[in-house]
Amino acid sequence: MWPLWLLASLLALSQALPFEQKAFWDFTLDDGLPMLNDEEASGADSTSGIPDLDALPPTFSAMCPFGCHCHLRVVQCSDLGLKAVPKEISPDTTLLDLQNNDISELRKDDFKGLQHLYALVLVNNKISKIHAKAFSPLRKLQKLYISKNHLVEIPPNLPSSLAELRIHDNRIRKVPKGVFSGLRNMNCIEMGGNPLENSGFEPGAFDGLKLNYLRISEAKLTGIPKDLPETLNELHLDHNKIQAIELEDLLRYSKLYRLGLGHNQIRMIENGSLSFLPTLRELHLDNNKLSRVPAGLPDLKLLQVVYLHTNNITKVGVNDFCPVGFGVKRAYYNGISLFNNPVPYWEVQPATFRCVTDRLAIQFGNYKK
Repeated sequence: MWPLWLLASLLALSQALPFEQKAFWDFTLDDGLPMLNDEEASGADSTSGIPDLDALPPTFSAMCPFGCHCHLRVVQCSDLGLKAVPKEISPDTTLLDLQNNDISELRKDDFKGLQHLYALVLVNNKISKIHAKAFSPLRKLQKLYISKNHLVEIPPNLPSSLAELRIHDNRIRKVPKGVFSGLRNMNCIEMGGNPLENSGFEPGAFDGLKLNYLRISEAKLTGIPKDLPETLNELHLDHNKIQAIELEDLLRYSKLYRLGLGHNQIRMIENGSLSFLPTLRELHLDNNKLSRVPAGLPDLKLLQVVYLHTNNITKVGVNDFCPVGFGVKRAYYNGISLFNNPVPYWEVQPATFRCVTDRLAIQFGNYKK
């Protein structure tokens, strides 16, 4: 006989959110990279390295481009209809915001003298051409946001100081070998929303990178790309056309904490594939075509969140999530989503969720043909 509390929790209509693009960076604050929420998972210092703008002494330079707003060392020239990078930018500027303009080209001397620039925001322009030496003066640049432009290739000669590159929603089809050469400080790349296929990644394209975070969502991938950095803590491949996870696909990524594969066409996950991810904490497989719970979940001792909603799962076994015996799992689940699957919830045994912290963590039911 089902306990009333468990039956009620399984009948409850629940919602779980798939991966979504993070909100754009607030230009006067920096909460760090949108990676893992705890220090252990981030693999990085809790401080981001951006100067404390309020603690800096005010600049006494009267230089401020016409129409822009300049405060301390932040120059904000967004939404002005600019056709080119403005002149008369103070050389002590640390953050230059040029988003939402009509800039189509970055020329050789556009950033001349800006050797203290920490962050450059060029989102939502019309940039299709970048001079090979456009970024040469930017010796301290750590954040480059150049998403939503017309780029067909990753810019050459990126500053060696760069730590974060956001280049999503462009027209990039190829990632050649050597394009990231010398970028030893890079730990975050967001390159989703480009028409990238698996064949677009040349062998060795990511050689030398020690990334923590990589997102290639909303592309044209049919499988997990080969030879991604082994250092990855987060890999997001949601909204692609991936159909299967084969045994060798995850072999290199033993340091992953989060794996995002939602909104694909995955029908099969080969047995043993997940065993290469001993530190995995979150697995997102929602909105796919799985017919059963992936094998190997009970062996992932640190796994806490599993999104499996909106698949074709028809049965949930008593040992699909939890290991046999007590004290085996080091972290209990705090989120399992199974709603919108054709599972007869009344047939699921209560012991199936014996390693879940709270009954409210189970999201089950609400299936419509």
